[in-house]
Amino acid sequence: MSAYSILIHPDKRLRQEAATITTFDEALRNTIADMFETMYAAKGIGLAATQVNIHQRLTVMDVPQMPPQEAHSQSEESADEENSSEIAAASDKLVLINPEIIDSSQELAEYEEGCLSLPGQYAGVWRPAQIRVRYQDEYGERQEREASGLLAVCIQHEIDHLHGRLFIDHLSRMKRERIEKKLAKSIKEAQTRD
Repeated sequence: MSAYSILIHPDKRLRQEAATITTFDEALRNTIADMFETMYAAKGIGLAATQVNIHQRLTVMDVPQMPPQEAHSQSEESADEENSSEIAAASDKLVLINPEIIDSSQELAEYEEGCLSLPGQYAGVWRPAQIRVRYQDEYGERQEREASGLLAVCIQHEIDHLHGRLFIDHLSRMKRERIEKKLAKSIKEAQTRD
């Protein structure tokens, strides 16, 4: 069992803006550990605090390092079970506190994204192909990092959560509504099975 329950769309709490973190203490580090536990239990590669009803500017991620053509076919927050040992061996484990994108490329890339808050739903989303992000680590130290490929997608996706946005907000109304209907149907089917 994971440390936290993940909020599922259309839960209104997913739309809340997250607050800046100012205290970097053992309680925060425990929250981070619990978020990683929750993310791994859900077989995800990224999780924002907003998704577990903690409205602070905090994300965790463990992004597989793979060639661009393979990364392109992976869903943003869904780690393939058979690749889990490879991911553990070659991944980019990150904690981003108070993150902000300070630069992004004009070039866009499309990746098939999914989300632990929209289980089983995926869609192609266009985002800047390269970014530079400024953030603090779990001790409050300021950091900057450049990212491209799946890591850039994951960072942008998780930062969106901190602003109350979901990947479906980047889609056309028709595509968004289709995903929302499919999600509602799958939730209803799961409830009738239980």
